[in-house]
Amino acid sequence: MPRLSLLNFEEGSCVPGHQPNLCFNTAMNLQDTRNLIAFHYWARNRMLGALEPLTPEQFTRELGGSFGSVRNTVVHTLSAECIWLSRWKGENPGRMLTPENFPDLTTVRSAWLDQEKSLRAFFAPLDDAGIQQVIRYKTLAGVDSASPLWQMLQHVVNHATYHRGQVTTLLRRLDAAPPQSTDLIAYYRENPAGL
Repeated sequence: MPRLSLLNFEEGSCVPGHQPNLCFNTAMNLQDTRNLIAFHYWARNRMLGALEPLTPEQFTRELGGSFGSVRNTVVHTLSAECIWLSRWKGENPGRMLTPENFPDLTTVRSAWLDQEKSLRAFFAPLDDAGIQQVIRYKTLAGVDSASPLWQMLQHVVNHATYHRGQVTTLLRRLDAAPPQSTDLIAYYRENPAGL
């Protein structure tokens, strides 16, 4: 059996405020970015598809957990994505979306499809250098921060993955069917060439 070894990364330049031993030249390239965006919306569509059989009462029912209901959890995920895209565009968003403005799945889906168009349009003209750019922004608490764009995109996708897991748990509490697998490897199996 072949023996695996750890990769040796050379230290690279770091974003100010990061510990140097955590900064390596392991940045994503443009194709990685496109694959991650495609995966993100593929998984989102599977999650939203699993929500279609829910009644409006089930969609908004208080079930506990981080955000209380399926609707609130889904709107939180959409809201975070909207906030990050605003930051990338140099805007300073003030707050999260209000779940009550999304009374049903149709309103969430419509807003998220619009958000997807905006995010894809933002990334479309970028090249490898563009996704390496460090973007400065303020957190919702008003703290100045900066990160490379590719790291923030990874965060958006990872954040959504976490909350899709919560939605799956909430669906099970409702005795509803969970989404089909939203694992990254399932995406690659269905899309072997990536995009």
